[in-house]
Amino acid sequence: MRVLTLLLALAACAPVARPGPAPPPLADRVRTILTQPGTRWGLLVVDEGGREIVAIDPDARFVPASNSKLPAVLSAMTSGEPAQGTAVAIEGEDVVLIGAGDPWLSSADDCARDCLATLADAVAARTKRVRDVIGDDRRWPDERWGQGWSWNNLATRSGTAISALSLDENVTTLTVRPGAEPSVEASGGWYTVEARVTTGTTTALSVDRLPGERRLVVRGTIAGTAAVTLVQSIDDPALYAAHRLAGMLRARGVVVGGTRVRHRVAAEPVAVEAPVLARLTPPGDDESYARTLKASQNLFAELLLRRAGDGSGAGGLARYEGLFGAAGAARTGWDFADGSGMSNYNRLSPRASVALLRWAAGQPFAARFRSALAVGGVDGTLAQRFRGTPLEGRLWAKTGSLSGASALSGYLTAASGRTLTFAVFANDMPSGAGSPTAAMDAALLAIAAAN
Repeated sequence: MRVLTLLLALAACAPVARPGPAPPPLADRVRTILTQPGTRWGLLVVDEGGREIVAIDPDARFVPASNSKLPAVLSAMTSGEPAQGTAVAIEGEDVVLIGAGDPWLSSADDCARDCLATLADAVAARTKRVRDVIGDDRRWPDERWGQGWSWNNLATRSGTAISALSLDENVTTLTVRPGAEPSVEASGGWYTVEARVTTGTTTALSVDRLPGERRLVVRGTIAGTAAVTLVQSIDDPALYAAHRLAGMLRARGVVVGGTRVRHRVAAEPVAVEAPVLARLTPPGDDESYARTLKASQNLFAELLLRRAGDGSGAGGLARYEGLFGAAGAARTGWDFADGSGMSNYNRLSPRASVALLRWAAGQPFAARFRSALAVGGVDGTLAQRFRGTPLEGRLWAKTGSLSGASALSGYLTAASGRTLTFAVFANDMPSGAGSPTAAMDAALLAIAAAN
């Protein structure tokens, strides 16, 4: 009895374990992560039933950058408009290269499919003399750049011209070779080059070219022994394609007079094709969707947008009313001026983005759509993000990056195994503030771990 009394007395004197302070709510933790002075954030994450898990300014409008490619691809998926290949025809003494919106046409030496060389072979087998090679992109109106594109991007791969007759993704390369007197070579003979490059201790090169001109100046210094490749956009893709075909014909012993182009303004009727000598078959649409979303390829997005409409950018964008309407997104949640996200006129709210993604997840093509998205830590523009984290291989999304704007929208598998749909946007980042992607990723990891 005395022993029992002593034990009870000791127990009464022992300190009582008290619970620690409860962790802050998930939304507060996420807001703490998304802290970058001057940056405006928007985020929405919902579960399979559409229940909000975290919402931060979800109805505000943001510049979505390449998240603009999501409706472009979904519009193409729902349009039913089949992809068509580039064709070649003979009109009298001329050869006509006829564009049909194919983004894959290639003039590469190692081309294995959808090759311009195949069309050159067909012409060379028929004739050994051609007056002109004509690049014909009249299938679509001549609208080579999107509204709201920044002029400084037009010379780059991101801002290359759009055409129903596109070749080599409408870019060409310059090769700068070091040496006592560095040299610059333009592939394909499209551009003439003035080289103002010297040998230096670092490599710092720039290219000057006015819009519409085929003369450019390469300036700067080059160091070391390795050649440097610079990419330049093409301002007139249809004429460039004619130029490349003419060169291939000459290499096959065909005498060619010159090259010219046929464009169509929007008010003109669609051109009637001449009898076709040969037509290529482009790769399947799923490859185009993946190239658009995983690699964030701007030209592909713009070509898909036009194919889904009447060949014009406005025609493709007109389909967005039905697309967002079917998703139940408020009309105030979105406005678009292009399909690639290069336009500073585009606006999208996190809620509208999530609505569109949830709608897509319920469509017959849902698996195809998700497989076209970049996978965290695995491929595409997300290959280096989420690697080594619980979301590696468990997040499918579209990235977006533009001056002062960053975005990520898609799906993730939470710790519980549930699928969450999300959209997170950052806008108005001050100059020198650094990329907000690390904060974005940390916020999504916190949300995934808590659900």
